[in-house]
Amino acid sequence: MDIGNTLLKAGLFKNNKLVKKYDFEVDYYKNIKNLLDSYDVSCSIVSNVSNPNKKLINLLDSRTKLIKFNTDLNVPFINKYKTKKTLGDDRVALITSALIQYPDENVLIIDLGSCITYDLIKSNKEYVGGAISPGLKMRYKSLNTFTSNLPLLEPKDANYLIGKNTKESIHSGIINGIIGELNHLISQYKSDHKEIKIILTGGDSKFLFNKIKNSIFATSNFLLLGLNFLIELNKK
Repeated sequence: MDIGNTLLKAGLFKNNKLVKKYDFEVDYYKNIKNLLDSYDVSCSIVSNVSNPNKKLINLLDSRTKLIKFNTDLNVPFINKYKTKKTLGDDRVALITSALIQYPDENVLIIDLGSCITYDLIKSNKEYVGGAISPGLKMRYKSLNTFTSNLPLLEPKDANYLIGKNTKESIHSGIINGIIGELNHLISQYKSDHKEIKIILTGGDSKFLFNKIKNSIFATSNFLLLGLNFLIELNKK
């Protein structure tokens, strides 16, 4: 399970193949309990960037072998992050998925979700770190939250540089700003690592993909595949 800031995404695997996928917005405890009642689930793992749901964790712990994100978790990479305990569960899963799908290569994983995260895994399996910046919707919300007069808008494509009114100016500033950030950082990473794969994933990746240079669009299952591999690595 991948518990984000807006959705819980669950993947049901059999023989390491994803057989079912679920998206739950609300009341996901009941939905997960129904899944456990319907299938013989042997192991589980939860990537959680939201507030911990103790009731859900207790359910999984009692009904399955729950693989926990802690310092004892086996990972398939060498973690060079200085504050290992603060590395998000989702980032660990994404790094794992990238390493499994692109072994022996330098890979930059860009996750376009509530936040934008950049994570670099090197060809020698060393994870060295990355960056975090505000995501697309967070940028819209911040303009509305921290000003008196700017409206809260839904993300909208801005095929122009100069906004002719306030709404157009907000769209231009946010969309062109985020595209500029992404393309600039990709260029920086490529200048430091001549051979590097650029992977885009996350909820806003489809919206921004065609505007990002030299990138590969990852499937929506990218993180779940990483979680499943972590189960396989740790279940014994």
